[in-house]
Amino acid sequence: MSRKIPALLLFLTLAISALTGCGGKNRVVNDDTLDSQEIVTITFFGNKYEPDNVTVIEQIMSEFMKENPYIRVSYESLKGTAYFDALEKRMESGKGDDIFMVNHDILLKLEEKGQLADLSGLSTLPDFTDEMRSQMGNGRTTWVPTTVSVFGLYCNLDLLKEHKQQVPGTLKEWEAVCDYFISRGITPVIANNDISLKTLAIGRGFYQVYQDKRQTEVLERLNSSDEKLSEYLTEGFSTVESFIKRGYVDADKALKTQKTSDDLKEFILGESPFMLTGAWAAGRVVRMKPDFQFEVSPLPILDEGSMLVINPDTRLSVNADSEHFDAAMKFVEYFTKAGNIQRFADQQSSFSPLKEGNPSSVLEIQPLISCYESGRTVIGTDDLLKLPIWELTAEASQKLLAGESLNSTMSWLDQQAQERIVP
Repeated sequence: MSRKIPALLLFLTLAISALTGCGGKNRVVNDDTLDSQEIVTITFFGNKYEPDNVTVIEQIMSEFMKENPYIRVSYESLKGTAYFDALEKRMESGKGDDIFMVNHDILLKLEEKGQLADLSGLSTLPDFTDEMRSQMGNGRTTWVPTTVSVFGLYCNLDLLKEHKQQVPGTLKEWEAVCDYFISRGITPVIANNDISLKTLAIGRGFYQVYQDKRQTEVLERLNSSDEKLSEYLTEGFSTVESFIKRGYVDADKALKTQKTSDDLKEFILGESPFMLTGAWAAGRVVRMKPDFQFEVSPLPILDEGSMLVINPDTRLSVNADSEHFDAAMKFVEYFTKAGNIQRFADQQSSFSPLKEGNPSSVLEIQPLISCYESGRTVIGTDDLLKLPIWELTAEASQKLLAGESLNSTMSWLDQQAQERIVP
């Protein structure tokens, strides 16, 4: 799926008394105010394709172009993994867009090739939280986040109440509720083939590292191969394997279930008490009008309590070879103003990466706030880790769903990590 938003007819909305002529193609003259000036068109490529997401992006673009009438912005989007494949091919062919969305794994490739511009001159950088600034690098900044995404546990409150069960707060409690539903012939957890199970593994595996503030040293050791990734992820993936073997997750179905698509359709049927996916889908689930109440709760995967996996998300980068670098920088700077960040994060059912930002007002994700604010979090794609962890852990989850053993999967994970470390 590809979607384009051209910058059409926006000049009609400007308070300009008359346009008296053109000095050639792509030139506009205002007889009252400005001299002739060439119109610059910058292209913006992203993986936000849902109509609601695109509407907010289009609003920000439109307002930017009203303030900068000689810059036009054209947005194009692609869905899912096809987007990152297309982005890499465009950059490799020298036909990359001026601005594009990136994630942790693709950043490793583009940074290694020197294809990302330095954004350290953005005036909005001091507005980001210290945690987000630590992710964006010291000195040279090649990306900026516009949201903080959160991964949680969707709970069908009506179904839990009907069966006299509670929203779980610990791993033991969650297992007990799952065992209850298994005894009633109900598969308790809806999982997709990408983000559902890997976030459990990353969260449980790295939680204590983050609580002890040891992530910098641990991730450096992983980068230098002084330690193996499995030393931290085996415990988390052991929990994943247990969920599969105990029937909490339908492995065959999960392998075919696309994230925030097939899983949402299954969840709104109201037949399962839990779903694992990103909180950003909460607004979408609401608009699908399920006939039950739900909430997104912290992940109950600790022996004593719950936690969250978070990511700096919807990251924006500028092409180092952009012919319109100044215009591209001006747009990124505009996009990352507090008001624009807030409404974009709100629409995404996400948290703001800014110091003065607020979490989304979407009612269903409010249970996540106290856990987030108390720091019971793990960054799923920490920028200090020079491994494509998001891709590797998704593949490891798929191997377990397909029936491979935990030992075999962890051996594969370590081998892949060794081969795919970015210097």
